[in-house]
Amino acid sequence: MTSNATPPEARHKPLVSLAIPVLNEQDNLDALYARLDALGKKMADRCDLEFVFSDNHSSDATWAKLVELARLDPRVRAIRFSKNFGFQRSILANYMHARGDAVMQIDADLQDPPELLQEFFKLWRAGYHVVYGVRRKRQESALLNGFRRLGYWSIDLISDHSIPRDAGDFRLIDRRVVQALLQIKTANPYLRGMIASLGFNQIGVDYERDARVAGQSKFGISRLLQLGFTAVFNHSAVPLRLASMAGVTMLLVSILGALYYLVLRLLHPDLPRGLASIHILVLFGIGLQSLLLGIVGEYLLRIYLILRGEPVAIVENSLNFEKNDLKL
Repeated sequence: MTSNATPPEARHKPLVSLAIPVLNEQDNLDALYARLDALGKKMADRCDLEFVFSDNHSSDATWAKLVELARLDPRVRAIRFSKNFGFQRSILANYMHARGDAVMQIDADLQDPPELLQEFFKLWRAGYHVVYGVRRKRQESALLNGFRRLGYWSIDLISDHSIPRDAGDFRLIDRRVVQALLQIKTANPYLRGMIASLGFNQIGVDYERDARVAGQSKFGISRLLQLGFTAVFNHSAVPLRLASMAGVTMLLVSILGALYYLVLRLLHPDLPRGLASIHILVLFGIGLQSLLLGIVGEYLLRIYLILRGEPVAIVENSLNFEKNDLKL
């Protein structure tokens, strides 16, 4: 996939794109833009900034606010999807439309401080291709925090490649990483795992995550579980291997059980028949087979969705984009 980014040698300063997915964030946009504008002034001697928003078909005044911001500031570029395509696809669509030599992804709720770009930028210029934020403290309940940590640990443990723990989607990546990322075909992207699998020179930066300023979080337990399952099935073959091991184990247990039953029959011919135990074994076998088929089905579903070739998202409207710039 070709890029519209101007080569670094043709500009005096590099261009950094701030990619910002939004969904019903009308209450956060004014404060976010004020901090982004102030950040642009602080870094004016080092780089140019552009702000690329992807609106996942918000039902509030988010798009209207983006229209006004784009009218006043040409650095603000935005696309609006025809429906909600999901958070991960929204980020991927942002990467597709960012023009920068580096792209920094942040959330609109200001939990991740955009000012950390200054540290990310310094490390990027030092030669790192991926600079990601590591959350050492976050303003949320102990239960949810513990659930997240357990999830990060589990995903990293069974993944085919190491995925940074306590790191979300708050990161800066080099243009070469973006180009490599867009070569991967997936219907259900899990960007943390995809970027980790690419290699490149990566480093983490510790920070404390702030509380949400306004609005409601879009990630409850169910969404976190869904994202976790996507991570596991996209980046690990462990479930398939466990299914094979479970099948072999049950076969061995069945053989041993049959031998035990034959010996018991020979020693005790008058032993009463155990209908209840047979029913339990049959139901257990059916349940186990259904579980194994479900695991295989998850992988087959991902293959089917890739072959179907759906677009990452469908753009309904755009701001400060030329028609040739739209890639969806």
